[in-house]
Amino acid sequence: MNIKKLCTLLLLLVATISYSQVTMEGVVRDSLKNPLELANVIALNKESGTLESYGITDKTGKYRLKLSKNTNYKIQVSYIGLENLEQDLSTKESDITKDFIMKQGNSLEAVELTYEMPVTIKGDTLVYNADSFKNGTERKLEDVLEKLPGVEINEDGQVEVEGKVVNKLMVNGKDFFDGDTKLATKNIPSKAVDKIQVLRNYSEVGQLRGVTNNQDNVAINIKLKEGKENFWFGNVTAGSGASPDNELYLFQPKLFYYSPKYSINFIGDMNNIGELALTRRDIRNFTGGFRAPSRSSGTNINLGDNGLNFLTNQNNALEIESKLATGNFSYSPNKALDIGGFLIYSSSRILSRETSFVQYTDPELGIPDEATEQRSRERSDQAVAKLSASYQPNLNNQLDYDVIGRISNDTQNQGVFSSVIGSTNQIEEVTPFSFNQNLNYYYTLNENNIFALEAQHLIKDEDPFYNAILDNDTNSAFDTTATALGLDTDANQYNLGQNRRIKSNQLDVKLDYYHILNARSNLNITFGTILSNQRFNSNLFQFLGPGLTLNPTPTFNDGRASNDIEYNFSDIYLGFHYRLKSGKFTFTPGFSVHAYGNKNMQFGVEYKDNFFRILPDFETRIQFKKSEALTLRYDMRNQFTDVTRLAEGLVMNNFNSYQFGEPTLQNALSHNVSLIYTSFNLFNYTNVFARAAYSSNIDQIRGLTDFESVIRTSTFFNSNFADENVNVFGRVQRTFGKVRATLNASFNYSKINQFIQQRRSVNEGFTQSYTPGIRTNFRVAPNVELRHRYSVTDNNQGGRDTRFTTNATTFDFDAYIWKKLTFRTDFTYTNQDLGNGESQSFQTWNASLSYRKDRDAKWEYEIRATNLLDIDARVRNSANNISVFSSETFIQPRFVTFRFIYTL
Repeated sequence: MNIKKLCTLLLLLVATISYSQVTMEGVVRDSLKNPLELANVIALNKESGTLESYGITDKTGKYRLKLSKNTNYKIQVSYIGLENLEQDLSTKESDITKDFIMKQGNSLEAVELTYEMPVTIKGDTLVYNADSFKNGTERKLEDVLEKLPGVEINEDGQVEVEGKVVNKLMVNGKDFFDGDTKLATKNIPSKAVDKIQVLRNYSEVGQLRGVTNNQDNVAINIKLKEGKENFWFGNVTAGSGASPDNELYLFQPKLFYYSPKYSINFIGDMNNIGELALTRRDIRNFTGGFRAPSRSSGTNINLGDNGLNFLTNQNNALEIESKLATGNFSYSPNKALDIGGFLIYSSSRILSRETSFVQYTDPELGIPDEATEQRSRERSDQAVAKLSASYQPNLNNQLDYDVIGRISNDTQNQGVFSSVIGSTNQIEEVTPFSFNQNLNYYYTLNENNIFALEAQHLIKDEDPFYNAILDNDTNSAFDTTATALGLDTDANQYNLGQNRRIKSNQLDVKLDYYHILNARSNLNITFGTILSNQRFNSNLFQFLGPGLTLNPTPTFNDGRASNDIEYNFSDIYLGFHYRLKSGKFTFTPGFSVHAYGNKNMQFGVEYKDNFFRILPDFETRIQFKKSEALTLRYDMRNQFTDVTRLAEGLVMNNFNSYQFGEPTLQNALSHNVSLIYTSFNLFNYTNVFARAAYSSNIDQIRGLTDFESVIRTSTFFNSNFADENVNVFGRVQRTFGKVRATLNASFNYSKINQFIQQRRSVNEGFTQSYTPGIRTNFRVAPNVELRHRYSVTDNNQGGRDTRFTTNATTFDFDAYIWKKLTFRTDFTYTNQDLGNGESQSFQTWNASLSYRKDRDAKWEYEIRATNLLDIDARVRNSANNISVFSSETFIQPRFVTFRFIYTL
């Protein structure tokens, strides 16, 4: 496919559309000649009876419409509290200027509206009429959201509104799976959606709305169509197909019930074609909602993540078999009490293969380049359950309680061939569980005094087991390591095992007092504590035969190959914050005073560290208007490590990676500054979002790494050299009638101090990325979307400089044909320049064709093809602070499936 020709055709299409239109603009005023902001002006095509163009006036009362030439229209103007205007208009070949004067109306008289405004504003709520943006090809909620001005779905599947990630999604005011957006966007049928309400400055606690800054909180509420409020709706999909290796199957029931008092949702999925409703990462991060502390204390303590580092993080694999069963409910027995919960069970079986070539940073270090090939069979079973309740007997009291538990059983069997070490077989297993509960109580004593108690308790238990089998080859790079580890070098194979157990128990409690001084300012005093306890046990051993093991004694690290450590941490703090609103400005300066205490006991020795620290922070916000703001933030944070980096005994992360900790590690301190600008102009539908952030980490915990060939041994220390990061991101989006143009740009600079072979070097990385895109949204004509991503990554890694350049062009096409057929296809071409005269490329192409008798038909039939070009692998190039590497991940072959969809 010739991408240049495609771009040219699309630009010609946009130019043709623009040429066939005229502009109508003017000013809307009241009877006193004052301009009216947020008045609605629409144009109805008299021949078709459809809404063809609409506009919302700006603060000067100005509006603008794009109309077709030589066409008859009915113009309607409306404004809350004033009498509606309606006039006929005929366009010619030239632009039109027309002003409107609106008169006082009788607010007691019912006004019959003959149209639905596509977009309206009610305070902090932005309301989209879903039908105004549908053209018939939509099937899921995400298909509608992608067409809304100011709304994006990012690469991680998260919904963004005006550049801010939406953290809560509701349906008819009830949390949908505790507010998870990805489950909602990929499963709620588009035909059930009536209105999409964007709730800006959202706060779950009404009592704190006036005393806290909620500008970054955005929620979405989906209003269902009339008739979809008291019975089941949804769909069931079943499909099958054939591949060279096995039979393909797909079964996906998605059922929803809503009533004023309760709701029930069920989503199921069984398939072996790689259509993952939720990835393992999605489920691991599944917490939902905003129920978190209203303000960070400034202390970050890392409890660590000791789950498996699966080779396959997404759905790139040779074989993928997945099962998912999820249930969600909400129940309101009365106006004061809301009860809800969910249960998620996920099972996956994955076969993956990856080849890679690794080049280490500094040639002078003598670390050889390494080619590897990995094959992995992964099994994962995960379950997450949550129960929550919110009780609000009156406006002065609110009590919230959540409890969430999760458990998983994960196994990975991996075969690795290394050009340096040889062949290795690895088995990893872990069955972790965690139990987390939150209790929040908010009490308003009177109009000037508010109290908030927020408590969280977490229990976590992780038990990773690792086993690696390597050939005993005197020519292998592992031979020297085996001697250093104290292994039996006479064995035919090195059969290594390691058990680890990490138990964590943490309590985080804080009490906030808000004193409202006047209508513009309030004082916040916080008293809180964080108490944490972690126990870590590990032992390294060598299998010698049936029932025989050896506990080795390394020739380094004082011979310590096991761990038994207890780590206790405490933080007692007092915080003060003052909030002042003055005109367009909101100032929130503050600080917190912390008394820290931590100690760890191991090998009969106790290590203590007690100290005080003041952590300042402030926020300044300029609200130019309701839809335009600039926010400056600064905060200082104290960062504490987890128990595994304190443990002195040897830990085997992998057969070629070992670590031992440092019990006297101190905290790291970071300075963080960010500047955020947001603007959403409903007059010309221009959405602008920009964010610049800078962080400097002092006393950062860094690794001291020594390599013996490609086998590394690391310990940790507090570096005196600051690490820095600068990140800038911007998005500009503009809608021109039925065409929307978007430009995303990002810049990231990082400076990391690394310490390898007793040498310090500075790793500097700079990545810049530009993604222009354009899409159409016609009701009857086919719609297209074209995006191009240009990304350049430069790395200076001591003695080696690298540059990767990526060009990726994506073309999406959908058409609703004869009001019966829906055709959709997407094509992506990716080329990666390695900076040495070589380049790699791959292409992906998917398509589907579906038939339904009409939009309200119960049955739909679809044929879908994935990987039409039968590409066998995806390529990827990247760099970290130790190496640069290129890799190929092998993927599923071409799949063609036939599906039946029944809609309730």
